[in-house]
Amino acid sequence: MDHLVKLKKNRTLLGVVVGVVAFSLAYFAVQRIFFPPRSYNEELMAVAKELNKTCPIRVDEYTQLDNTIALSDNVFQYNYTLLNITQAEVNVDTVRKYIEPGIVNGVRTSPDMKIFRDHNTTVNYNYRDKEGVFVLTIAVTPNMYE
Repeated sequence: MDHLVKLKKNRTLLGVVVGVVAFSLAYFAVQRIFFPPRSYNEELMAVAKELNKTCPIRVDEYTQLDNTIALSDNVFQYNYTLLNITQAEVNVDTVRKYIEPGIVNGVRTSPDMKIFRDHNTTVNYNYRDKEGVFVLTIAVTPNMYE
């Protein structure tokens, strides 16, 4: 008799285990089909959308962050306006010499930039003058911050 009770308990336990496994597999299949995980590019677009909610942001007396965008090929871009400066007044070589190292260091060390470093993202800093004329883009590529 003990043997029969034990057999019934084992069958019941086996049925519960099979039921839980089947439910789990069905649940994860539904999650994957109807709610697939976001791609990294989708994550970048979500970050840009969230940052853009606070734009424009006055960074300092010379610079304003207008917006951000996620571009193809794993590129995230910050778009800035140089306030009170025209393209003719900007010495691009001087900007590259004095500003670019600080930008690269920021991407290399800032905790906020970790997601970019972890995914080998190129981070562009795009600048326009007060009239909207393109001035320069500083592209920080993965080999610059590794």
